[in-house]
Amino acid sequence: MSLDRLHDELITCRRCPRLVEWRERVGREKRAAYREWEYWARPVPGFGDPQARLLVFGLAPGAHGSNRTGRPFTGDASGDFLYPALYRAGLANQPLSRHRGDGLELHGVYITASVRCAPPDNKPLPEESRNCSSWTDLELPLLPQVRVYLALGKIAHDALLAYHGLRKAAYPFAHGSEHDLGGRVLLSSYHVSRQNTNTGKLTAPMFDAVLERAKALAGLSGKKG
Repeated sequence: MSLDRLHDELITCRRCPRLVEWRERVGREKRAAYREWEYWARPVPGFGDPQARLLVFGLAPGAHGSNRTGRPFTGDASGDFLYPALYRAGLANQPLSRHRGDGLELHGVYITASVRCAPPDNKPLPEESRNCSSWTDLELPLLPQVRVYLALGKIAHDALLAYHGLRKAAYPFAHGSEHDLGGRVLLSSYHVSRQNTNTGKLTAPMFDAVLERAKALAGLSGKKG
């Protein structure tokens, strides 16, 4: 299976009734600022370099971000923090991410999430996370060059441990934590959510430091433009 074929199958998924109802309702009702948009309102496929050495693994799409645009971390505050950081690190060709056709390209990086549909209050249920893990099981083997995982938040961190069949207690989450998973390294950061970045729990210098470590471990030099 190719990534393109996987994405085609993913966007038809209706396995979690609560998430299907929510993502579609948000797409119908919309936010006033995006009234003219046709919302994506489907599972959001991964995005980036198929030969990536660094995998950025998030939590789930935002209701009016990825669920609107159809691309991870695109069109909301989380993306407004993440993509400028990738650009500063030389891992993206531009710092802005507004829509799927805006010309954004990633260098050596692929982005996906532990849950592919927008959940109410940004909180997927355990059963929904388990359901979506089957897509992780299909997607990650299609990225054979990945050497480093960068997990954004504890849910993403724990989902990657589950993918490898590892016990959470043996690989605790912390901002900047680093664990050897046997051939791949799991780095973790606080999530790039508005809640974390607006309160100063996660600052740009903090995240830049984790990205630089990820680049070093993945053997990425980064480039601008």
